[in-house]
Amino acid sequence: MKAKTLMNKIIIVGGLSACLLLGGCGAGQAADATSAESTVAALESTVTPTESTEATETVSTETAQDEAQLPDGVYTAEFSTDSSMFHVSEACDGKGTLTVKDGVMTIHISLGSKKILNLYPGLAEDAAKDGAVLLEPTTDTVTYSDGMTEEVYGFDVPVPAIGEEFNLALIGTKGKWYDHKVKVSDPVAEGAADTFDLSAVEDGSYTIELTMEGGSGRASIQSPTQITVADGAATAILEWSSPNYDYMLVNGEKYLPVNTEGNSVFEVPVEALDAPLTMIGDTVAMSTPHEVEYTVTFHSETLESAESGK
Repeated sequence: MKAKTLMNKIIIVGGLSACLLLGGCGAGQAADATSAESTVAALESTVTPTESTEATETVSTETAQDEAQLPDGVYTAEFSTDSSMFHVSEACDGKGTLTVKDGVMTIHISLGSKKILNLYPGLAEDAAKDGAVLLEPTTDTVTYSDGMTEEVYGFDVPVPAIGEEFNLALIGTKGKWYDHKVKVSDPVAEGAADTFDLSAVEDGSYTIELTMEGGSGRASIQSPTQITVADGAATAILEWSSPNYDYMLVNGEKYLPVNTEGNSVFEVPVEALDAPLTMIGDTVAMSTPHEVEYTVTFHSETLESAESGK
């Protein structure tokens, strides 16, 4: 655009100069020269708004991109790839855990096996170079809908943008790098659903009903159960229908049974009511111990005082 505008200026000025030469010197030449300068100045003034508009559009785009960044937090997001051979575990329903901290986005994905040894955020040719920083695997345990578990490799993948494809190379057990395109989309903040404000509950003991999903369905947690609220924090007493649970994991913390006889009983923290909470129970009912993931939801509308019976 600028090159074309400059060429137009040259043509116009050249034409005006030719007129000056043909028209002679003196007052007429001065007048024509002044007119030529005015014409060029007018042309320049018409270019300036265009450049200013382009700059404004660029600033507006950058502002929109900044506003589109996710706030710091933890999200569940879709992770899609260009290959049926490269995907997250079926147990994860095509999703990963997206963490945003200080504006930097990283998604943790659990793959379908341990056959992919490393990932590289970029092209395969760069991944194969000396000094390339590769993504190392973690060992994840995934739980299928039938309650069976499996150890697979997981990776923490940097995410440059939401909803846009980016390069992610991989290397498998055959020792060859392959190029792939992946995309992270549809982030949903954990706890985005409306939850009950525990800080509004008076300190005391209550009963509350719960629902549980996951596992084989053979084991369950007694409902209603007892819950204690103190300073806005809640602790639940969970009694399983089986004596075969030797520990529970809640928010990465390990909790042991509070009893030695009968069905397994645990005291665990409750982060929120009316929100699905992930809890893992380790069962020794099988030939070898198995960690099974459950989703437990405590329903606030069933909350009743255990002391007054209200």
